[in-house]
Order: sequence, then C-alpha cells, then structure tokens
Amino acid sequence: MTARRWIALASAGAAGLLIAVLVNVISPTAAVAHGAMMKPGSRTFLCWRDGLSPQGNIVPKNPACAAAVASGGDNALYNWFGVLRSDGGGRTRGFIPDGKLCSGGNPTYSGFDIARDDYPVTHLTSGSNFAWSYNSWAAHPGTFYLYITKDTWSPTRALAWDDLESTPFASVKDPARVGQVGTVDGQYNWNATLPSGKSGRHLIYSVWSRSDSQETFYNCSDVVFDGGNGEVTGVGDGGPGPTTTTSTENPPGDPHCMAIYKITSSWQGGFQGEVEVMNHSTSPYNGWTARWTYANGQTVNSVWNGVRSGSGAEVIVKNVDWNRAIPPERSVSFGFTVSYSGTNSLPTVTCTSP
Repeated sequence: MTARRWIALASAGAAGLLIAVLVNVISPTAAVAHGAMMKPGSRTFLCWRDGLSPQGNIVPKNPACAAAVASGGDNALYNWFGVLRSDGGGRTRGFIPDGKLCSGGNPTYSGFDIARDDYPVTHLTSGSNFAWSYNSWAAHPGTFYLYITKDTWSPTRALAWDDLESTPFASVKDPARVGQVGTVDGQYNWNATLPSGKSGRHLIYSVWSRSDSQETFYNCSDVVFDGGNGEVTGVGDGGPGPTTTTSTENPPGDPHCMAIYKITSSWQGGFQGEVEVMNHSTSPYNGWTARWTYANGQTVNSVWNGVRSGSGAEVIVKNVDWNRAIPPERSVSFGFTVSYSGTNSLPTVTCTSP
C-alpha cells in the first residue's frame, strides 16, 4: 500500500471544549442545526476541522474544502452540522434534486455538492463492523438511514439518486447518546456492518429523519475501502486547531434560548466578537439577555446592537429597541471588541428572555 500520513480523528481536541455553529437564518426553511456525521466524517465536519485557525476564522487548507467555501461561503463551516431541511419529513428521492444531495438542497451548503476527488476521506474495510458517530448538538428522537454508492459512481460526478444503492445498508432508531449536547463530545453512537464487496472510493450518504418534527438531515461522507479502520487523510497540517466559538443551549431558567459566541476577527492583544441569540421556542421573544464571565482578565471595550451592564469579568448584554423581538427559530446578533493579554479562553454564554 502506498505510504501516507494517517490523521487520527480525535473527538474534539481537548476534552470538554465547546464547539459551536453560526446558525443560518437566511431562508424560510432555516432552523437550528442539530448534528452531522462525525465517523465517518461528513464533508462539512472534516472541512471545518481542516480550516480552523488560531485567528478565529476558518481557512480551509484542503483544496476541495477551499473550493466549496469559495463557491458557497464559510457560513457552511461555522454551521457545519446544519445540513438540513426543516420541511424534509424524511423524504429523499424526488424531494432532494439530483446533484444536490450533499447539500440537502439547502443553498448554504451548495459548495459541497461540487464533484471532486480530493475531499478529506475516511479509510475503511469492506464488510467490517464499524463504530458510527453522529453529533448530537441537540437531542432528538429519530432514525438514521445509511446508503452507499454503487460501484459505477465516480467522485468526479455530482451525486445523484441513481448513484446510490436503492435501499439503506443499515438503519438505526434512537441510538445511544453520550456526552453533553451543544459540544462536539455530544454524540449518538452505534455499531453497524459496512457493505461487503466494496473497494476504492465511495460516498456514504446518511439521512437522519426526526420523529418529533419534519426536520431531516442529509450528509455526504467520503470514504475509501482500502483496509483502513477509520483513519482520516486530507485534513490540513494544522490539525484540529483551537476552539474559536462556544455555545450553550437549554441553560437553567430558559430551556429554549441558544447563545453563540464567535470570534470574527483578531489582532495582537485584541479581537472583535459576536454573540447570536436564537429563539428555539414556539413563541416570539420580547426582549433578551446574554451573560458570560471572562476567566483571563479580558476587557470589553465597546458593544453595538446591545446595551452592556455588569462590571469586571462579568458581561451582561441586553437588547436595544430595534432587536427586541425574536420570532421562533430566528436570531439576532450583537458585536463587541475586547482587549486581552496572554490567554484568551472562550467563555460559556447563556441567554434568557427577557
């Protein structure tokens, strides 16, 4: 076998670090992201891993990941587990058009429909038992269906339904869940046998159909059947990188509010940040509050689209008049600048309404 550098797919770097998304609120079908295939890694997950940088932005090194971002934007990687349709209802063929399977027909992820043979890839052994892992950003009941491409499929052709075997090679309903929701360690785990008689490059296509709503998730995972055991290649030399965003969902006192903290740009001794407050309930918000505490002496210099209170390490930001209202499954954002020296660990943000 040709020698190559194997990259172990670690769960998240340091245990317990919170990893977040930037929630897409552009289209009427937008909703909170809740998960993506991690083993074998989906295109968005592995490209997110590939692109993490110390500056807080995402800059893919893998050429296929870079092409996907150049085509569709980097919001797809900040929101790497948001490849969903809120109106999916478990539908597949006839609902998601040919050539748009990897994006689920969601335009935010259209760059990942681009046909290329150099995406990050997971190495597998045909017919072997494999430990599957799917991120559980938020816990929901439902069924996972796993499809494999036919031997006639080519990685240089955008995926169509006729490229997939007609029936799933495995499915699992409500698998065991481990870890904390809202983190990369929160996962659904199960074991299932990989298709036999496969060799070379393939795509594993996963569909997660929630049983408590119409929301359905669609993921493409690039794999190669070459005797591997889940090793990953094609992720940039930078490795997992630092955590640049954090998020909390379902904090005590408000089970429906999600707060997302993100570093949008950085410089020596400072950075610009953003917090997005999401209403994940069925009723509109009429006012909101976000809270966090810095651990390393960081100092907030300015805030816009919000009113800050609190002092010292404690930061409390409330809405202004023009962003008071948040409809269900929508969000508002505010920005800020911060000075620091030395360590700049990320805080855990909570939010409530009002």
